[in-house]
Formats: sequence, structure tokens, C-alpha cells
Amino acid sequence: MKQRNRKTGSIKIELLTKSREAMLTAVQIFNNPNIQFKSENFIVLAIISWTYLLHAYYRNQNIEYRYYKMHGKRKKYDKTGKGAYKFWELERCLKDDKCPIDKVAKSNLMFLVGLRHEIEHQMTTRIDDYLSARFQACCLNYNYYIKTLFEEKFSIDKHLSFSLQFSSIKEEHVNQLKEFSDLPQNISAFINGFDSAIPYDEYNDMRYSYRVLYVPKSVNHKGQADKVIEFIPANSPEAKSINKEYVLIKEKEKPKYLPSQIVKLMQDKGYIEFKQYHHTKFWKSKDAKNKGKGFGVQVAKTWYWYESWLTEVEKHCQYNSEKYGKNR
Repeated sequence: MKQRNRKTGSIKIELLTKSREAMLTAVQIFNNPNIQFKSENFIVLAIISWTYLLHAYYRNQNIEYRYYKMHGKRKKYDKTGKGAYKFWELERCLKDDKCPIDKVAKSNLMFLVGLRHEIEHQMTTRIDDYLSARFQACCLNYNYYIKTLFEEKFSIDKHLSFSLQFSSIKEEHVNQLKEFSDLPQNISAFINGFDSAIPYDEYNDMRYSYRVLYVPKSVNHKGQADKVIEFIPANSPEAKSINKEYVLIKEKEKPKYLPSQIVKLMQDKGYIEFKQYHHTKFWKSKDAKNKGKGFGVQVAKTWYWYESWLTEVEKHCQYNSEKYGKNR
């Protein structure tokens, strides 16, 4: 038994060592100004890192994380052509009932896994800025869980720092990024589809996408200019002033809905006879896809509706409640 425990402990440390190195390498590559293949490298290495982390956790908890089939009362393990065990991939680790990762952090990882499936070496460097908030959340989530599930000594925060940037960020650049104008259609469709499918509060959670508002700062004293980034208390007068401006910025991050989601939301409210056909007929009668009306936006070849349109549809359903089954 002691020998088995020593072996388990040794493998656990090996898995954690590989996990930490994979995450640190992912961050180093992403922050390296001489590397252009940033996002793809980060995603692959981060997925490997999280996979090893969860393997270490499952091994520590004596949870089987190898694929097998039951033959009577015996387990027959799945193996590769060369006889190696087939271990769970990250998706399988996350879906297990005993997975210790919270729902929002899981969504962040499932986004990265899904994006990896779509990339196929078609990514462009312009996506790096758009996805950096997801990557930052991935790193912070990882640092939290490696400390929580194991020990403080395994943390990676002491090895991380803010990357320097030589170009300023302008609003028109951000708007261009949000349009995904130079991305392959399958990638832009995946990003918008994934974001639209998760709840709005989850989308805005820092564990899913870590967003920070940067405000250029002028100082009165030389000592105040030593830090590029300064954190201030949320209840301070400076923070309250900034938050008022942030509300205006945040309004631009409108939640978006696919037509099928609009129909389902109405049916969930009791309008069970409201179908896709009725929705299409209604938006055509209102010329709702006229961009000047602000009811939605087209990304690549997919149209997404804003909440303002959702309100219009609900009013329409309320007015025609008998037709759509609300009062039946």
C-alpha cells in the first residue's frame, strides 16, 4: 500500500509539473512579440495544461480517468495500437460528475476546446486581441484551481506579469475586431454561436472572459507615474467615476440571439404556437433587418438579434396571445 501511495504521489507531481510548464509556456509564447502564431499555441498548450491538472486531481482522488469497458466484472482498458492506455481528454474530464471546476470556468475551457476544433490553421493574428480576455480568464482560473486543489506552492502567479504593448488601442480597432471581418466564416460563426448560447450573466463573468478597463492617467507627482497599471478600490470616488463611463462602453456589448433562440424564449413564456415561420413573417413585416433600425447585426453570413428586437417580438406575442396559445 505504501509503495502504491508513493507511486501515486510521484505521478501526481509529474503531472502537476508538466501542467504548470505547459501553462507558463503558453503565456510566454502569447507575450512574445516575435511570435505571430500566438492564439493557436496558447489554446493547444492551455488545453494540455488543464488536462494534466485534472488528471492529477483524479489520480489524487482515486478516480479512474482511463477509458475502459466492462467485461463481466473485469475492466478492459482501451489502448492505442502500441499498447498505451487511452486517458480522458479535457472535454471528458470536464463532463465527469466529480469534476471540481465551476460552471463558468468550464464554459471558458469548452470555448477554447471548441475553437481548437475550428482553427485548422486558419487563424489570423488580429484575433489575438479579441481573445486575450478569454485567455486571461483561463490563466487566472488555472492559478486558482491549482492552488485550491493542491497547494499554494504550485501557483504560477509569481511567474506572470503584464505584457507590454507598443500600439495604443483605438475604438475603431475594437469595432473592427468585433466584426471578425478577416476571419474564416467557420471561426467567426463558432465564436458568436458559443457566446450567444451561454447565459448573459455567465458571459459577463470574469471567469469566462477577464475584461479590464484601461484609462490613460495623468499624475500630479512623479512617484505616481511608476506603475503602468494601478488598481483602485471599487468604492473609491475615482472608481465610481470610471464605472459611469464603463456603463456606456458596456452597453456596446449587447447580448445577441439567434432566431431559434428567440422562438424558444417565446415558447418558454407560454406562446407555444409561436414558430420559426411566425418569427420570419413578423421581422419581414417590420423590415427589422434594416441596419438603421438597430434590431440586430450580421456577422459573416449569420444574423443575430438584439434584446430590443426580443422586446418587440414579446409585444407581438402578447397582442396575439390567443393565436400563439398563451391563454388557451
